[in-house]
Amino acid sequence: MTHTGKFIVLEGGEGAGKSTHTRAVKDWLEQRGREVVLTREPGGSPLAEAIRGVVLGDWPEGIDATTEALLIFAARAAHLQALIRPALAQGKDVVCDRFVDASYAYQGAGRGLGGATIAGLESLTLGTLRPDLVLLLDIDPQQGLQRAKRRGEENRFEAETLEFMGRVRDEYLRRARAEPDRYAVIDAAQPQQQVAADLLRALEARL
Repeated sequence: MTHTGKFIVLEGGEGAGKSTHTRAVKDWLEQRGREVVLTREPGGSPLAEAIRGVVLGDWPEGIDATTEALLIFAARAAHLQALIRPALAQGKDVVCDRFVDASYAYQGAGRGLGGATIAGLESLTLGTLRPDLVLLLDIDPQQGLQRAKRRGEENRFEAETLEFMGRVRDEYLRRARAEPDRYAVIDAAQPQQQVAADLLRALEARL
């Protein structure tokens, strides 16, 4: 798929500050005359948001790894169809809080489904579409989980173990090392103002 808008994704473990910094990225693009759509995953469209509620819900029987991955890719398919692809085709930039890298990190590595399984779902759902730039907010899992707990309203992922979050972090960093031209790793343990400055420098350098 060819598109004229830029597709920028913020990734990272729990408590890395993605939601806080997506708006700074949006503002930076708008200051340069770009029209920007801000969104998130799982979610981003009415159907995808409904699936998000299922994914984050606390179900008596639990949600096994395969079910979780399929639900997230179902939400992603709806999100792509309803919002991301149309916006990019219209020349709008899309700034997304999480995307497919999160599935490799959380379901592939964290849950143990493996990269090949996620790659198959990625190919089915995305075709050839990939983010133009992934801003990876990297933070030690212990510090990230402490931040997430201070926010309150803990979800299933924020309640995970340090071991799980360590696997998530390792996979994010592995993917960033594999494609350094498409990923920028930001030290999210720094004060918020410094993280924002580093993000904007990465945008200036890459875009």
